[in-house]
Amino acid sequence: MAAIYSGIYLKLKSAKTSWEDKLKLARFAWISHQCFLPNKEQVLLDWVSHTLVSNYNKKLELNDEVVEKLWTYLDNVIHSRRLQDLLKSGKTIGLSFSIAQVINERLSEACSQKTQQNIGTVLNCCSGILSTPSLCIIYTAKCELLVDLLSKLCKLACQQLSSDNAVGCQLFSVLQLTFAQYLLIQRQQTNPNRVFGQVTGHLLQPCLLLRHLLTVRAWTQADDNHVRQHLSREIRNQIETLLQAGLFQAELFSSYKEELLPEQEVQEKKKGAFKSLLLPVNTVQTNLSSDFCELALHGAVVAGSVSLLYKLFLDSYCKAENHLVCFHMFSRLFGCLRLSDLQQGGREDMLSPVDWSTELLALEQLLSLVLSSDIYNVASDRIRHKEVQFGFYRKLAQMLLTHSQASIPAWFRCLKLLISLNHLIVDPDLDDLVSSAWIDAEASEPRTKKPQETLINTMFQTYSKLRQFPRLFEEVLTVICRPAVDELRPPIFSAGLTVKLRECLLELPPNQILDILCLFVEKCQTLIIPAVEGSADMALKLMAVCSVLHAFLFNMRSLDDVTPFPVVLRTQNLLAKIQKGIIQPLMKLLQVPRREEEKSDLWLRKASDTALLLVYTWVEVDTLFGVSCSKYVSPTAEIAGAVTEPAARQGHFSISAFLPGLREQSWERVMEIANSFASPSKYCLELLTLQKMKMILMQAKADLQALQHAAAFILESGRSTMSRGESEPWDGDISVISDLTYPTAHWHLVVSNLTILLPYISLEDVEYVANVLLETLMLAKAQEAAMDQEPSISTEKISLGLMHSSFLPEMKILHCTFLTRLIIKFSTVLPTATRDPVGLPLQQLFASNIPWHEEILAPCKTLDLLEVPSETKLPKDELSLSWKTLEKVAQCIVQLAKSGCPVTLKESQLESCLGLLDIFSLLKLDSFLPSDCTRCFLVLLSLLANTRASVSCSKLLLLKFLSTCLHLLRCLQAGRNANSVFKVLHASDVLEAVMTSQFTASKFFSDILTVPLWAQYLQEFQAFLEDFLQMVIERRQSVRLNLEKFISFLVSCKPDTGAAKSKDRKNWNPAAEQLLLTTFTTLCHVVTLYLQQLPEKKLHSADVLSALLEPVVLQMVRTVEHGLQSSTPNQLLPVAFIPSVTTLLKADLSHPVRRGWQKEPSEFLEQPRIKLYQEFYSQILRELPCAGHNLQFLQPALQFLTVFCSVPELYPGKETAVMVGFTIKKLLSDPAITTQVIQSMEMELTEVLVQLLGNCSVEEFYAIMRLVLQGLELRNVWQQKAKMQTKEACQDPSLISIIVVPILETVAALLRQGEGVLVNPHHVSLAFSILLTIPLDHLKLQDYSGVFLGVHEVLFSIVQCHPKVLLKAAPSFLNSFHRLVVSVMHEGRQKGDRGNTDEFEVILQCAHLVERMYTHIAAEMEDFTVFSAFMVAQYVTELQKVTLHPAVKTHLTEGIYHILDLCIERDIKFLNASLPAGVREVFKDLYNDYNHYHKAKKQGEEKYTA
Repeated sequence: MAAIYSGIYLKLKSAKTSWEDKLKLARFAWISHQCFLPNKEQVLLDWVSHTLVSNYNKKLELNDEVVEKLWTYLDNVIHSRRLQDLLKSGKTIGLSFSIAQVINERLSEACSQKTQQNIGTVLNCCSGILSTPSLCIIYTAKCELLVDLLSKLCKLACQQLSSDNAVGCQLFSVLQLTFAQYLLIQRQQTNPNRVFGQVTGHLLQPCLLLRHLLTVRAWTQADDNHVRQHLSREIRNQIETLLQAGLFQAELFSSYKEELLPEQEVQEKKKGAFKSLLLPVNTVQTNLSSDFCELALHGAVVAGSVSLLYKLFLDSYCKAENHLVCFHMFSRLFGCLRLSDLQQGGREDMLSPVDWSTELLALEQLLSLVLSSDIYNVASDRIRHKEVQFGFYRKLAQMLLTHSQASIPAWFRCLKLLISLNHLIVDPDLDDLVSSAWIDAEASEPRTKKPQETLINTMFQTYSKLRQFPRLFEEVLTVICRPAVDELRPPIFSAGLTVKLRECLLELPPNQILDILCLFVEKCQTLIIPAVEGSADMALKLMAVCSVLHAFLFNMRSLDDVTPFPVVLRTQNLLAKIQKGIIQPLMKLLQVPRREEEKSDLWLRKASDTALLLVYTWVEVDTLFGVSCSKYVSPTAEIAGAVTEPAARQGHFSISAFLPGLREQSWERVMEIANSFASPSKYCLELLTLQKMKMILMQAKADLQALQHAAAFILESGRSTMSRGESEPWDGDISVISDLTYPTAHWHLVVSNLTILLPYISLEDVEYVANVLLETLMLAKAQEAAMDQEPSISTEKISLGLMHSSFLPEMKILHCTFLTRLIIKFSTVLPTATRDPVGLPLQQLFASNIPWHEEILAPCKTLDLLEVPSETKLPKDELSLSWKTLEKVAQCIVQLAKSGCPVTLKESQLESCLGLLDIFSLLKLDSFLPSDCTRCFLVLLSLLANTRASVSCSKLLLLKFLSTCLHLLRCLQAGRNANSVFKVLHASDVLEAVMTSQFTASKFFSDILTVPLWAQYLQEFQAFLEDFLQMVIERRQSVRLNLEKFISFLVSCKPDTGAAKSKDRKNWNPAAEQLLLTTFTTLCHVVTLYLQQLPEKKLHSADVLSALLEPVVLQMVRTVEHGLQSSTPNQLLPVAFIPSVTTLLKADLSHPVRRGWQKEPSEFLEQPRIKLYQEFYSQILRELPCAGHNLQFLQPALQFLTVFCSVPELYPGKETAVMVGFTIKKLLSDPAITTQVIQSMEMELTEVLVQLLGNCSVEEFYAIMRLVLQGLELRNVWQQKAKMQTKEACQDPSLISIIVVPILETVAALLRQGEGVLVNPHHVSLAFSILLTIPLDHLKLQDYSGVFLGVHEVLFSIVQCHPKVLLKAAPSFLNSFHRLVVSVMHEGRQKGDRGNTDEFEVILQCAHLVERMYTHIAAEMEDFTVFSAFMVAQYVTELQKVTLHPAVKTHLTEGIYHILDLCIERDIKFLNASLPAGVREVFKDLYNDYNHYHKAKKQGEEKYTA
């Protein structure tokens, strides 16, 4: 043995031995049990450490390959199981401090070379050392080495994030481990100045850069998933913790105060004190300003860091008495931003748009922190501190307004925050604010539009509350009247701002609103109106001012009978001024005869727009005030009685009656200018016309001719622009109407007022409206996705809104006309089949010579024949003409279906038909006349029976088309006019036509029978047949005749053409076979259901119908047998087969019951039929485990098993119910059967098990239960990942809700059975080992809630039901419960804006459960008193690490108070003596609060308790 020892040791030390041999010997010595070296492990560790140190100290010269192998050897030793076992056994093994220095140097080299190759082994060694306590001491004992390591690792991580290479996990795992070790050491250090020096000297810059790069990294799929989802967030949190604990400790506050406060402030508070030499703020500023990263990154890193540092500063020091210090810290950190240079006169162009965005975002975050922390107290700042804060914010506001950045959202938000701090900050520059942020701001993008509106809304609310709204709009008027390129100015009031304005105006005193309006009117009269002629600039300003007048007058509170009379009088005078001072001068300008080329001048168009907008506004407001306020007297009251006279005299429409002194000829000139362009003028003319219609209708005797002319004028006004089909969305602002938004505005006006217009327009105009409605709906279907994202009004949205409204069915004339236009559109899409009229069924359904709905249209025809109104009723024969036509069309459709001459549709035509069918589905069918419902039915029947797709068509598109037609036919059958179709068609003809067409179409589908769309089509087909057959039976008219004809047709159908699969498969049509089976099934189901409901008196009818079904059943059996023979091996049975056999079996089983027979199935079922069911049962059992998640197979298969298992005598051979149970277990073991699939077929599964367990023997019952208990092994879940273990399942987030939560629920349920069931205490204690493996961090909130509740329920079940076990396993219980407490503290820490309220409620519920557990322990478990001090120590140790949200803290504090109730004086002394310094302070605060609040309250309650 000595030879072995001396030989190896000497060879390792010998210079003659090659390094390859030395390494082999070292490896052998480590793993071999035959090598007995004294303290062998330590000797070998010392050897490799000394060798590496000597190499890096240049005492040895080794090549790179040998060095790498030495590192690998060290890595293998550190991570070896042997070393870990030795350390666990208590053996002392360590590393030298020099190896830590070597590791740091190696990482330093990698940093300087900017390459991370060949450092993987070093990082592995580092990871092993840091995760092994006895080895980690080389870093923890010398904090400088750990700080240096952390700095180097941060720099390496920054290099990796900055490169184009994928981010790996190794470096970040080591980094996270190093952060954890440093934070542990940092908390234990007692010298805050030393910690501050470490952080600022070595860690601040790399940490801030790393945090920035982690935040802005655009992660890719190539990056490691664990880094992206977990480590990056964890490291960012660790950086924040490190900075808070290192830079902003409580002991450092005096240094911050001395440095930040002006000298006189310090002297007042700390007279004669020695000034600290530590300048923390200056140190931080120096770190931020130095070049610690690339110049391109530096600005962004600093901008992202100042808000973080300020937040951490406020978290540590923000108290009421420290607000001034907090402000000065804000001003110093703002000085680190490049924005601060602009205050000193720096150039604006030094910042790019991206830089502006970054800097303004940082400023916004700083200001937001100032506002939320309530640092700025206006009164205190003015009285005590000479407005130092106000002056700073004023300069800030001036800088922002001087360097306007209206394209950046954060710029608006910064200004909004300044106004929220104090409106006086921006008040001196209010005109600049209004100009740059509102009137002249180019904020057209949605991302800037919203913050701009928020800012302006803040201005509205602020000046409204201060009752200074006139001052705000005085500045608005000033800005509008400034020289500017008004044509480029956006509209003053967007739709959102108009809503906000309305809210403010409703709160303002009316006199203030009138002050603003008078100011605008006066400015118009004195400045703008005199200079408007020939000046485009003045005309644009006039339009802007009048749009404000319009907005105010339309959104202010209306006058009513409780309005004070002075306000009413002042309003009257204002309207008189508007009329005389603005409207009349503008009208005079417009009346002047002009040459043709002058009519297109911009100033004239804008003057026309303004004049008519004001006229409309004036008329609307004047009318409203007159109706709502009896004290109001209109300025034009003297001509109110003559409103309709000009119209009556002239015989056509005129609005000159609204304007006194305006002659008819002059008004025509105004209208000529207004109508020459699609502009606000044209729209206002329509509004005025509509207003006149309303005024005429309000009179005692309405002028019908005037109403007709007015309605015709409105429709004609927009007809030319609507016919072009070009439009853009409109935001509702009249002043911005253009060529492309005018069609939208016009259509909005027409649709919104259809109830007024419709009674007075001609049939041609009704058709025009219906046609526009149809065209826009077709466009809407084409642009559906884009429309959802558009907030403005569009023609498509308007039309869709009308279709969805309840008004359209009330407007029967339009509803019916729209249907006719829709039928016409269908006929234009379909190609003509033949020139013979018989081939044109659709064309006959809209023939103009047929009175389709004369009873509705008769009143409208008098509008076209005003001179000769017809009072005679239509003869009965003429009314029946439409039904005769419908009968003729119906026969035509049936003949075409029978003759097999369908129209062939191309794919584009099929798509067009589908679009029209979507529109068809929007109609309210119950509102139609019976004849119209019949027309609808015939259109759909024609599409279904008389069309076919071309060979090149998409088969899936054809399936969708057929399904849609069948669905709409079902909707018609469900309506109140469903029976009207039988006036023109026999039920059997309909069924035969549909079946013939579907059999023909099914030839296309033989290769797509497995797609989901085929199953959906079959469902629609079955539902249509079921509804139609039920309707036939319920009508009780020719039921037997119709069914006989239909059954005869079905029995004659042979989709397989009599060819068995084995002989000839050429003509075999599996799709048609499924259709036929579905038809048989539905027919049997409907008739059987009807027979079961028949009373005893009508048994004869039952016998007749039963006899009718016999050939159907026979044919059905033959079809099923053929289908089973023809089915493809290794493929699931077709969907249609299973319901067919189920229905067949149900019918067979119900037959003897109906007759009152009491026989066994074998006695009344024919042997071939029993054999069929048994074969089918066997095939279902074979296919069920292979079905995967195919619910369309699984659900009907389980339904069949339910029926089959209800008759145990049907089991083939020696098979029993156990076979079915085994098959179901096998199905559920399939990895494809997820929780969602099980939930979807839960009902069917339950029904099968009920039948199985209800009809089986005792032995079979026990066998099935054994299968169920074996299933609790959850093999299907574990197989989702190969060789997965329980702990790994807990680490996989995707398995939390699937595995972990159900396991916890099951364990809790078992534990609640009590000691009577779980006799062995060891079985109960096993629950603790489960709880310790379950993760409580890095979970989604939904998963966290489920896991937390599960763990809590397990613990609570042990507490309540197993108290004896609990006392023995108290440490395990406390450990598990403490994990819950820690997780709640982590999730419930303060995070600024909590975000989702529902999510925070979950955290509060968890905190409440912890409180409940603490309370229960204190109240019910006296033996736990010995652990009370330990529980309090655990709690305060964790509390010292986080800042809890107040609501969460309340729950936890109430709980721990109950544990403190158990603590005696000796426990309190022990805690005060043993807790570390920082934790002791937390405990003292907690104990003081306990004595002050809880104990005093408890003693008070006890005093008054009997």
